[in-house]
Order: sequence, then structure tokens, then C-alpha cells
Amino acid sequence: MSNPFLVQASTYAADIDNLIALVGVLVGFWFILVEGAFFWLIFKFKAKKGGRALYIDGTNKGHKKWVSIPHYLVLVCDILIIVAAVRVWVDVKQTLPEPDGVVKIMGQQWQWTFTHPGPDNVIETEDDIEVSDELRLEINKTYHYRLESRDVMHSFSVPVFRLKQDAVPGRTIVGWFTPTKTGTYDIQCAEMCGIGHGLMPARVIIETPQEHAAWVAKMSAPRVAQK
Repeated sequence: MSNPFLVQASTYAADIDNLIALVGVLVGFWFILVEGAFFWLIFKFKAKKGGRALYIDGTNKGHKKWVSIPHYLVLVCDILIIVAAVRVWVDVKQTLPEPDGVVKIMGQQWQWTFTHPGPDNVIETEDDIEVSDELRLEINKTYHYRLESRDVMHSFSVPVFRLKQDAVPGRTIVGWFTPTKTGTYDIQCAEMCGIGHGLMPARVIIETPQEHAAWVAKMSAPRVAQK
């Protein structure tokens, strides 16, 4: 599904958008149908001079079908939504594809710190590249992220990825994403984490392989020179 309002910049962004659209279409269909029937009944059976209201006790099968049949149809729609939601959940949250790289994300009051692998493409080694408020990724490369919090609960949110994951103190949460569109996009903290919550923006920069290699080389050059 093409979204004209917010860029889709990860492999599963479209799946999440399509799930939201499915829920919106099914709920919208039943809302319009029920409200239409509701107002039609109001005007059709409004009080008339000399007329008496008909008492309906719910035992007549001819009357009950107007409740039971829509009820069963709504349940079918609910099952469709649940099946679609579980498929997306398993793909995004329960499945970890083989990574091409790993990044570490640390939330704290009030900034994000991103640890990137250096030239060896291995995290937590001497040539790691640590940057505040700027996550650098290579397009079409699958990353595992290790999300942590140094103090309180934060929430790592990348709208163009359709990703929102809480960062819980004392835990390392592992997830994944595959960027699919080059550019610079917003990163937010979506959890009220204190007085500076609104001052905790960051950005993700998605680059071509050549651009990313040049950035890694540039950031690693001072360390190489020191050695």
C-alpha cells in the first residue's frame, strides 16, 4: 500500500500499514452499515399518531436473525484481523533474520547514543564508532539492534520504519530492521521519560554502500592515526 503521508523506509513498513488499513476498512464498513441502519429504523418507525409501539421480547427467530447474523459476520472480520495481526507480529517481533550488521542503541535522559561497528563490522570491539543522536545505516542491509536504557524507560521510535520499541532499564532488547530508502529521517522517544522528553530527538541516515563505507573510514581515521 502506498502511503502519501509518511515514507515507508523498511521492509516491514508496508505490512504494518496494510494491517492498519485492513482494520480501518473493516471497522469503517461496519460503522457506516450500522449507523445507516440505525437512522433508517429511527425514521421508518418513528412515532405516528394513533399508532402503538410493538413490544419485541427477542424470542421470535425472525427478529433474532437481524442480530445474530451480523454478529457472526463481525466475528469473521475479527478473525481476519487477528490472523493478519499475528502474521505481522511474528514477522516483526518473533523472527530474527540473519543480520548483516549489529548496532547498539542506548537511551538516557535525554539523548540517544548509537554504537556502530567499525571497519571489522563487529560490534563491541576496539574500533566501534559511537555517535550521539545520529544512527548511520546502509540501505538494504539487515541489522539487529540491541536496545538498552541507562536510567528510566524510553521508547525507541522510527516512524518511517514503523518501529516503536520500549527501552527498559536492566534489559537488552534485540530486534531488527532492513532500511529500504536512502535519506535522513526522524527518531523519537515515544515514552514520557522526564522533563526533557521533548528535547530527545535524533535522526537516522540511510546511505548507499559507498557513502556508508566512506563515513566509516572517516570516523575510523583518527583512531588509525593515533595507533
